[in-house]
Amino acid sequence: MNTITPPRRIVVTGHPKLLDSLEESAAISAYIKTKGLEAPPFGSLYDEKIRKRVHAGEFDLLIAVGGDGTMLRAGHLCAPHNIPILGVNRGRLGFLYQVEEGGWQSMIDRLLAGDFWVENRMMLNAEHLRAGEKLGSWSALNDAVVSRGALLRPIHVKASVDEQYLTTYVADGLIASTATGSTAYALASGGPILPPELRNILVIPIAPHLSVDRAVVLSEGSTVSMTVLTENAVLSVDGQIPVGLAEEDRVDVRAGEDTVKFIRFGDQGYFYRNLTAHMNVNTTIGLPR
Repeated sequence: MNTITPPRRIVVTGHPKLLDSLEESAAISAYIKTKGLEAPPFGSLYDEKIRKRVHAGEFDLLIAVGGDGTMLRAGHLCAPHNIPILGVNRGRLGFLYQVEEGGWQSMIDRLLAGDFWVENRMMLNAEHLRAGEKLGSWSALNDAVVSRGALLRPIHVKASVDEQYLTTYVADGLIASTATGSTAYALASGGPILPPELRNILVIPIAPHLSVDRAVVLSEGSTVSMTVLTENAVLSVDGQIPVGLAEEDRVDVRAGEDTVKFIRFGDQGYFYRNLTAHMNVNTTIGLPR
């Protein structure tokens, strides 16, 4: 692996609801200090003082200690500022991680020696439109999902790709996913797993009823439009609080301008090794996001 310029302005963050996450963050900060650097600030990923310093561009690396949900939130925070993220897994699944609990000392040594590479992952931009007016816009690392609301009945969603009609789904919902999200909700809905640095959008129905039941991988640069043809629908971006959708509302999803940068070590086969280790184990119950 080629040696590249190592980061020197580091911040260490943890998830406040994960056991010992903040303690681990403090330990990582103290360890970095033993390597001759100033001890990085550490604290909760949701600490407003830390977040303001990230927005101000004071750091060239954020270390996130937690689960996959923590990495999602770190991605949203860091991507607009091109700040790479090193994740230390204290959760139970860890599709987005390479550094496991208890093994971070050697990885910190490699990081400070410049023995790493940067993996770039596409984000999505999702826009909520009503009668041509934009009501909201969001960035997503995993997915944007149009799904049924509180009523237990399927919804009708018309899907178009680059303004060309694709099909109308009768389903519990429709997922527009990144390659990163292909190991999340899209995977649970029967979708394919995409290599992480692909810049294609994956479209997959949720529990389709007498309609198309196959996932579609769009060409790079394509936009998918999801128009709700019934009531009782919501939009959720990266699993956040859903937004209500009215009949004829449209959600446009395309590649976003921001890219999430993850610090990686060794060869690129890490993704498949990590994937294989988790494929037959569901350990997410009770995991804070």
